[in-house]
Amino acid sequence: MKIQKAGDNSQQYQIQNLTIQQGIDEKRAREIYDEKYSIAKQDFTEEALRIANERVKELEERLMPKMEAVNDGLKAFADPSFQLLLVDAQKAAAATERPVDYDLLSELLVHRIEKGNDRHIRTGIHKAVEIIEDISDEALLGLTIVHSVNTFMPIASDIKVALDILDDLFGKIMYAELPQDTDWIDQLDVLDAVRINQLGKFKTIKDYYVDSLKELLELGIRKESEEYYKVQEILAERKLPFSLIMKENSLNSNYVKVNVGGIENVDSLSFVRNINGTSLKIPFTLEQKNAVKSVFKLYSNDSKIKQELNNTFIEEWNKHSNLFKLKEWWEKLPYSFSVTSVGKVLAHANAQRCDKSLPSLN
Repeated sequence: MKIQKAGDNSQQYQIQNLTIQQGIDEKRAREIYDEKYSIAKQDFTEEALRIANERVKELEERLMPKMEAVNDGLKAFADPSFQLLLVDAQKAAAATERPVDYDLLSELLVHRIEKGNDRHIRTGIHKAVEIIEDISDEALLGLTIVHSVNTFMPIASDIKVALDILDDLFGKIMYAELPQDTDWIDQLDVLDAVRINQLGKFKTIKDYYVDSLKELLELGIRKESEEYYKVQEILAERKLPFSLIMKENSLNSNYVKVNVGGIENVDSLSFVRNINGTSLKIPFTLEQKNAVKSVFKLYSNDSKIKQELNNTFIEEWNKHSNLFKLKEWWEKLPYSFSVTSVGKVLAHANAQRCDKSLPSLN
């Protein structure tokens, strides 16, 4: 085929054997998958091929729907870097008998598409694919729990709602008996998934979450106090209903708080109005937002009552069976460790396997 372009006083160019690249559909993606497997399976003997074929096919069936669900996911099959990772994943699938690993490998391959431009994350993904067949069930579970504590925070305006969200999450993530010895930590260190710090310990669950959820654990404004009546005046001046903006502190009924998760959420506040049968969001004016923000400055800082509130928080924590179980296990860990980029991508993939609603790793 020849295409010629000419113009006045211009040079002419001829392009021969021009191929117009078409998008990759599922059929072509599966063909590429098989082509790459023809490379991967060269390392297997005839006796091992039957088992390897079954396992690699299992990976394919779990991978393809996820690839189609990602925007332009199937296009990744044309990327040389992705193809090399795919061969490694196929080898890892062939080498492992654990069904969960096929899900993990598929999650890692999808993660490679979503975050592959970050070379730091890409390195972690490639290494995670390599160690999947070696990591024990206990090590994978322990790693996922620690990563989840460090990574996932609930979106809520009330602390009790936040605890319900966390309890549900860890109910999914703690899917097996929790490891009780330290062998799993040692294995993670050997596999470069963590770095052990035998001279330190993790913060207690109380200290960790009191800090992480500090905005939900603000005391607020004491009812019938001078500040309480001042807030009523501030809100009324900006035509903001007190009952809409303020709510009772669910851990101490003597106090009220702004009904948002924290001051940074004020800028997104809006009224919902029904106009001609259509619900419309009307953002707060700048003056209304500033009025609400000024309420936070009136919050009580009574250290004694705040400490009592923190103690009440842990009492509420212990009422949630999964959170109580997490706390008991966490505080028996003999020493702390940091999770490497390899450990993060592997743990995150496993967490997303357990709960599909979790966000992607940043």
